[in-house]
Amino acid sequence: MRLLAKLLLAGAALSLDACAAVGPNYHVPDAAVVKAPAAQEPFLGNAPGIAANAPLPDRWWHLYNDPVLDDLETQALAANTDLRVAAANLAHAHAASTVAEAGREPDLNVSASAERARVSGESYLLSEPVPVATLGDAGVQIAYQLDLFGRIRRSIEAAHASEEAVAAQRDAVRVTVAAEVARAYVGACAAGEELGLAREALAVQERALDATQRLAQGGRGSIEEVTLASARADQLRAGLPTYVARQRVALYRLATLTGKLPADYPRAAENCAAIPKVTGWLPVGDGAALLRRRPDVRAAERRLAAATARIGVATAELYPSVTLGLGGGSTGFLEDLGQAAANRWSMGSLINWNFPGTGARARVRAANADADAELARFDGTVLEALRETETSLTLYTHDLDRLQALGAAQYQAEAAADQARRLRHGGRAPLLAELGQQQGAIAARAAETAARADAASDQITLFLALGGGW
Repeated sequence: MRLLAKLLLAGAALSLDACAAVGPNYHVPDAAVVKAPAAQEPFLGNAPGIAANAPLPDRWWHLYNDPVLDDLETQALAANTDLRVAAANLAHAHAASTVAEAGREPDLNVSASAERARVSGESYLLSEPVPVATLGDAGVQIAYQLDLFGRIRRSIEAAHASEEAVAAQRDAVRVTVAAEVARAYVGACAAGEELGLAREALAVQERALDATQRLAQGGRGSIEEVTLASARADQLRAGLPTYVARQRVALYRLATLTGKLPADYPRAAENCAAIPKVTGWLPVGDGAALLRRRPDVRAAERRLAAATARIGVATAELYPSVTLGLGGGSTGFLEDLGQAAANRWSMGSLINWNFPGTGARARVRAANADADAELARFDGTVLEALRETETSLTLYTHDLDRLQALGAAQYQAEAAADQARRLRHGGRAPLLAELGQQQGAIAARAAETAARADAASDQITLFLALGGGW
């Protein structure tokens, strides 16, 4: 019995090695957009002095050199709920791959039964009744399906490719979570910095209001000027809650991203009052590096591979299936089980072929159509990845140009405020003139701060488009 089982499995293994899987063997089509030479080149928006054709490092947020941001990213990548869902989806896909691989294993069935019965005498061609007896049956059956046309092999290929696509989708969630954490942190820091400027502007305006009131009381000013100065102070005071709310919303967002309740928002981020920045050029690489790195591109390519393998699965259904079987056991009176007279064994094969009709051939055409659709989605994903990166680079470049111009305006406004301060101390300018120049300098700083916040947000959008690692 054991020898027969070994021979059966050895023959099945030899048959499996000798057979050829039907359907196309997968490779990325030559006509795919990802193979176009233009898709491999440096980016059009890679302006000198802004971005470098250097590889994007893992954990790109370390470029900000901010320990608080680093800690938030670590927490998010460990506890984010979207990542937990992605991990569960990957575990499900891995289980599906294991199920597909199980098709290569023989089916083993063990049975045993015992019963008190009287069997039909006529079933044994006897005219008299058969006495009541205790009957038993025990047996083992082994069946192995020969994968002569590669249906099992293609099913395993499809399952593994689908699992790899789900793994890439999980990586895409990681990329998104990392970018959203950085964006929320930058938003909290920007709100904190702008809140400080707003409070400074209010303090200057309150000084101007006080000076205007004293001038009016001394007969050197009008009530209209006092009313106008008071209105300006009220307007500045009314703007403070907006910055506080923006900061709190960003902190709540960080709590959610790190898998915490809003009440447990990160206190360290609450104290941030300066927008993080990357010093030096941004490492963005080229198109070839981008397409290798982007998880959504990898996922689309793996889905194309799975669809191609399913063409083979559908094609194999057009051919017969062959199953080898081996069984043995003992049947008879319970006390005779295991005796030579009760023992039995069998070995054979089963060929099953549902002659392919219109439906089976239509399934092959449907599988081919699915592969064509996945190729189109793959091309679309590649085009979208390149478009997103070029767009992000362009917006970031123009934001830096705007920031440079606003920086020059801020420098001039602060110089004018310094000149007004020196003139007043020299007795050649009134206090209100100095305060007016201070207000102009603060307004210029606020505009420059808002531009830096926009540039930082576009910078994170660029890192997201680049598909940065973790």
